[in-house]
Amino acid sequence: MKITYLSTLVAASIVSFTTVIGATQFTSAQANPCAANPCASAIVNPCAANPCAANPCAANPCAANPCAAANPCAADPCAADPCAAAANPCAANPCAAAANPCAANPCAANPCAANPCAAATQSEVGIPVVFSDPQAGDNLAIRGYDPVAYFTEGAPVEGSGDYEHDWNGVTWRFSTAANKELFASNPEAYAPQYGGYCAKALSEGNIASTVPEAWDIVDGKLYLNYSLDVQQQWKGDVPGNISKADAKWPSILDTSTVVYYDTVGAVYF
Repeated sequence: MKITYLSTLVAASIVSFTTVIGATQFTSAQANPCAANPCASAIVNPCAANPCAANPCAANPCAANPCAAANPCAADPCAADPCAAAANPCAANPCAAAANPCAANPCAANPCAANPCAAATQSEVGIPVVFSDPQAGDNLAIRGYDPVAYFTEGAPVEGSGDYEHDWNGVTWRFSTAANKELFASNPEAYAPQYGGYCAKALSEGNIASTVPEAWDIVDGKLYLNYSLDVQQQWKGDVPGNISKADAKWPSILDTSTVVYYDTVGAVYF
């Protein structure tokens, strides 16, 4: 009984499957997507013809350089130097016509090689830092005598125009080349104190000229005086006079009421 039932069920299933399958038919309008290339028909296959076959880049939009006409680099904007005109701050030395606060143009040479303002040659009221005879107008220190000779020979010795050295705004003369070299290597060691002005006058608050013959060396320093007579007055109290003069130097150079005594008389600055 069970066997007969199962056989009948199987047969019925086969008939039903055949009926369902047999009812499915494919028409020319409805092509089997697997039967042939779905692009073979009139349906546009997006891959049938390469959409890039007509290369949108075939006509290179850059073939004709869009910058050829108005290319900002076509003509070098620097070809005509924009600095060639007066607008160029480097076209000419900016210091060439500028007012120079120092005596020499700091742009003429390296402004750092030596401080052009380091050695002031006169005070704010116009008094020279180093004495030179204003009547002679030769700008010579110690009236042309050798400052080193006072130390090496113990006497005033006139210098020579063959051996000169410029320092502190005046010209120093020497009797030998060796003396010149000694001075140039250490001017402060040989130059007279107080810029060569009279030591006795300075102790009294005045400034006076000096003569080479009125000299003395105290504690390794050279002092000059107005005359041999004044030299003797100064020697009456050398330590005291030096102390008084030291207290007034060099600030006395900036005193507008100072009196300068030259060999031809008093001069008021």
